[in-house]
Amino acid sequence: MRAPISVVIPTLQAEASLPLCLASLGEGLAAGLIREVIVSDGGSTDGTRALAEAAGAEIVTGVPSRGGQLRRGAQAAQGAWLLVLHADTVLAEGWSEAALAALSRQGAWYFRLRFDAGGLAPSVVAGWANLRARLFGLPYGDQGLLIDRATYDAAGGFADIPLMEDVALARALRGRLRRLEATAITSAAKYRRQGWLRRGARNLWTLTRYLSGADPERLARAYRR
Repeated sequence: MRAPISVVIPTLQAEASLPLCLASLGEGLAAGLIREVIVSDGGSTDGTRALAEAAGAEIVTGVPSRGGQLRRGAQAAQGAWLLVLHADTVLAEGWSEAALAALSRQGAWYFRLRFDAGGLAPSVVAGWANLRARLFGLPYGDQGLLIDRATYDAAGGFADIPLMEDVALARALRGRLRRLEATAITSAAKYRRQGWLRRGARNLWTLTRYLSGADPERLARAYRR
């Protein structure tokens, strides 16, 4: 019997973060859960692709757009389940046991979020993200996503948009998203650079604009600025 999970990781200049992300998949490989790892690259010019190749990942390439990259990666996947991870996210020890329990029924699961930083601000931001996911069914991509192929296809998959692709899919999955009893540890680098309050407020404002009907292309341009 073939392993059930195809891991899909979108990358762009991810040389620094990708090794830890890939290393955290080891327990899933040891448990016989992972069929393949697909790195969907958006044109990296650093060592991202070389690292992925050295790790035995399949590489899919295309224009940089996280929604489009995820869509291409999912199309290339052959597993009955998809595990979608950002390159700067590390799955905490014990995740494979929680994932194995989830495979017994169709649906979509996200991970409990934690930052790779200590202190009050990281705890508050992660706490809000986990509360938002539980109350409103809107986990972000840095919380990971474990979803069976039939549920993914029925929801229309990832939209080919440069921003908010995770929220768009979450809205399509409303009522079918559950939290795994496992943790995804994501990088706090952008928060450290921009400030926890500033970036948190910016993310909330971007989400509010998207839910109000703003064009994702315009949001992405503003977000990059």
